[in-house]
Amino acid sequence: MPILSPAISQIARMRYWRIEGWRAHPIDAQREVIQNLVTSAQYTEFGRNHGFSNIFSIGSFKKSIPVHEYNDLKPYIERCMSGEQNLLWNTPIYWFAKSSGTTNDKSKFIPVSDESLEECHYKAAKDILTMYYQFNPESALLTGKGLVLGGSHSINPLNTEAQYGDLSAVLLQNTPFWGHWLRTPDLSIALMDEWEMKLEMIAQQTINENVTSISGVPTWTLVLLKRILEITGKTTITDIWPNLELYMHGGVSFTPYKNQFQKIIGKPINYLETYNASEGFFGAHEVPGDDGMLLFTDHGIFLEFMPLSEYGKDDPQTIGLKDVDLNTHYAPVISTNGGLWRYLIGDTIKFVSKNPYKIIVSGRVKHYINAFGEEVMVDNTDNAIRIACEKTGAVVNDYTAAPVFFSDRSNGSHEWLIEFEKVPENLSVFVRELDKALQSVNSDYEAKRYKDIALSLPKVHPMPKGSFINWLHHKGKLGGQHKVPRLSNDRTYLEDILAIHNEQKE
Repeated sequence: MPILSPAISQIARMRYWRIEGWRAHPIDAQREVIQNLVTSAQYTEFGRNHGFSNIFSIGSFKKSIPVHEYNDLKPYIERCMSGEQNLLWNTPIYWFAKSSGTTNDKSKFIPVSDESLEECHYKAAKDILTMYYQFNPESALLTGKGLVLGGSHSINPLNTEAQYGDLSAVLLQNTPFWGHWLRTPDLSIALMDEWEMKLEMIAQQTINENVTSISGVPTWTLVLLKRILEITGKTTITDIWPNLELYMHGGVSFTPYKNQFQKIIGKPINYLETYNASEGFFGAHEVPGDDGMLLFTDHGIFLEFMPLSEYGKDDPQTIGLKDVDLNTHYAPVISTNGGLWRYLIGDTIKFVSKNPYKIIVSGRVKHYINAFGEEVMVDNTDNAIRIACEKTGAVVNDYTAAPVFFSDRSNGSHEWLIEFEKVPENLSVFVRELDKALQSVNSDYEAKRYKDIALSLPKVHPMPKGSFINWLHHKGKLGGQHKVPRLSNDRTYLEDILAIHNEQKE
């Protein structure tokens, strides 16, 4: 082990007492967070409009402020982007995280304050590092470099002071100078707009580095790692980076990708899931490979949880942390130190533990299939894909699914487009295993499949490698956090992907 590793490990673990405080007392931590948020913003325009100076309880907070989606706060955000201040938050906002906008197919610009950088995103990163060293005190993680596969960065033309990029770019641009010593590639490459050239330059620059960790969305990380193997002619990533010990992933479920990563890396390493978004940093594995992510309750974000049955109502009800149930889907509603107030982020989560509070991301409020009352969520289909692959030896790169609606001649069903890394020997067997697995993880789907009364066997179309990336390229959404929606309750995405595929065949 490098000579500096014990000292680095000891310094990193010195912060653990802080984590123990909010981990053991999450309700108290949340109460303090909401008090600080309301006090800080009471003299902003939003705070004055919603009577923040008269809010003295969580109940009055919820009565004073409706649940918001992006378009509700958009007028405030656009004014802030034009240079106005003290609208949503009491300190100046000069940075905006541009989201991919997959659900509505339009970009969203999320305000990023100094407080949200320091007390949320960077604090969470330090906590993850501390927890990792607590779990693995012999780690040599910080004696090498972390390969960060981030996004692009642009200047906001509305205001010379205001800048935007996707979240990873905003974080990289504001990282302290010493932080750049610990990461690769160079900032000029990390923030390139042209994604294909960027991947090539990252591959060329990093093959001779001592990379000890990788961070990025699984889809694009795999593309990069495969290119690195092509360039070097090596069999596994371990042949190139023998000290690699950690992969931090987020953005999509890791379930369909884990076998591919294990094979391409070529040795056991730690896999650690994080849950961060443009709106904030919400959680991470306390221990790599854990069943759920520890919910971050002391990071400038007040959390409420909306039962999915409330979604779409004029006055949706939410519950607090102490009232959540295990294994129930909720849509998080957040209030942040970046000026988002009772904001529906669009994800769905499930609690897998309440002592401490641990969660998994189960999907998106608008990404599901419920055309026939089956209530299929992304975590259902991710697990069904995993089981079907285990049973048949197939390997899946990506997929999307949508309903096939009833007709005069047939029942409804689900139609899947699946891009295989390794095609199953018998597609019919794979389809049956997929169907059986989905029934095993979703009783509503199982009931609708009973004797084919409501739903018939799924239809699966194997897609050529690169089909999903081609679709993203066609949409101008290559790289970063961009991804193909895995489920939709209508056929728009599926038919668009098929149409582009068929055009390229002709």
